Amino acid sequence: MAEAPAVSLLVPICNVEKYLRQCLESAREQSLSNIEIICINDGSTDSSLDIINEYVEADPRFRVLDKPNSGYGDSMNKGLSMCTGEYVGILESDDFLDSGALETMYRAAKQCDAQVVKCDFYLYWSLPEERNEKFGWVDALLEGHVNPQVEREVFYRKPSIWSAIYRRDFLEKNDISFLPSPGASYQDAGFNFKVWASCDNAVLLNEAFLHYRQDNEKSSVNSPGKVFCVCDEYEEMHRYLDSHCQARIYLRSVLAKMRFDSYEWNYDRLSLELREQFVPRMVEDVNSDLQQGYSDLNIFEPSKRLNLILLLHDSKLYGVLRSSDGSRTRKERFVRLMRAGGLLSAIRLALFRLTH
Repeated sequence: MAEAPAVSLLVPICNVEKYLRQCLESAREQSLSNIEIICINDGSTDSSLDIINEYVEADPRFRVLDKPNSGYGDSMNKGLSMCTGEYVGILESDDFLDSGALETMYRAAKQCDAQVVKCDFYLYWSLPEERNEKFGWVDALLEGHVNPQVEREVFYRKPSIWSAIYRRDFLEKNDISFLPSPGASYQDAGFNFKVWASCDNAVLLNEAFLHYRQDNEKSSVNSPGKVFCVCDEYEEMHRYLDSHCQARIYLRSVLAKMRFDSYEWNYDRLSLELREQFVPRMVEDVNSDLQQGYSDLNIFEPSKRLNLILLLHDSKLYGVLRSSDGSRTRKERFVRLMRAGGLLSAIRLALFRLTH
């Protein structure tokens, strides 16, 4: 029998011909040669499948799953079922890896028999000129051999599932998969939470190998069908806790904090019209976490705690406040507040801060 691959690398692909060669070439050039590269073509209508087939014909480590379009989550689940490697990695088709990425992570994994090895990554721009900025996911606070049930900060950082490898039997044992909602987004969040909720043996490396492309962002800001996708993911996370992590009661509080952070992120991305649709659901879910005793306000940053209280107290005033976030100076903040709500709202916010 042939030796099983050390790493199965999943590459979900849908209409990304512009960047696909760079992505697949970075997989082909990995210094860890004992890998399989599973390309999941999710109904591409451009030349993506032709490019994939070139690599499949030239290198036996490449495999292809060509399927009708069914969305990211379903595609990834089908890819997971095909994996034969000891570990599983994910490479998005518009990103690319440095050649030593998988070897470095695999060696670290074997040294500690780790369930997960997670690295830092670069934010990457190709235009107007090539630029990389290290994100800073792994820092002095989170580095080395860690237990995520103790070092819980991992839950609150960007769910960058593609700068890590996961032991395949760990994923299978804990039923870790994606929510297969057609056309949905934010599906990396649920997978990320399930991983950290189940993991007690991880290695975090303060090295960056993956280049996360920033000039191909497909925004869903004005897509009404995706307004509530983030809510669906958090319902799935609660379902996972119900069925797999009943003993880890503290994860409810972790999840409540994550949900508020994610809902604020989603709110800020939406157009004004879609924000009006999202706010009632935001209020309902945040209030539900609070009423059920899931929200531990002591673990919220002071500004986040204030935002949560304001949202439940006066969601319209909360909207005025969010319109001024990101201001670089007090003057700019005041101008934004005046534009969003007028002098009365600015005064009401000042009074709210004084009393809370």
